[in-house]
Amino acid sequence: MKYRLFLILIIGAFSVAFSQENQTQTLLKVKALQEKKIEYNKRTNGETDGYRLKIHFGADRTKAKDVKNKFDAKYADMPTYEDYQQPNFVITVGDYKTKLEAFEALKRIKDEYPYAFIVKSKIKPTKFN
Repeated sequence: MKYRLFLILIIGAFSVAFSQENQTQTLLKVKALQEKKIEYNKRTNGETDGYRLKIHFGADRTKAKDVKNKFDAKYADMPTYEDYQQPNFVITVGDYKTKLEAFEALKRIKDEYPYAFIVKSKIKPTKFN
């Protein structure tokens, strides 16, 4: 009987020591992963692969600005981006992680922008994505 109690105490002591060591290793791994994510975000400017809607492209800068301003006025909830891809000024909108999300937004604006289409892009994900 004494031997069983002694054996149980020894096994319990080892398991407590082992579990504390396990927790320390887990915390170190989590810290290393957090540091890797911070480094990755610094290198990529916090951008990731995703989709946007291209609503305009053309050589006239003034027309591109007009399209951007008109879109901003009507759809304030969608971010707009102006880019120059020689020889065209390009207006894209939205930041969508999946093509399905982009398609839903495309349906919403298709009446006013019938030539809009989905393009792959680097996006700035929101906190909720």
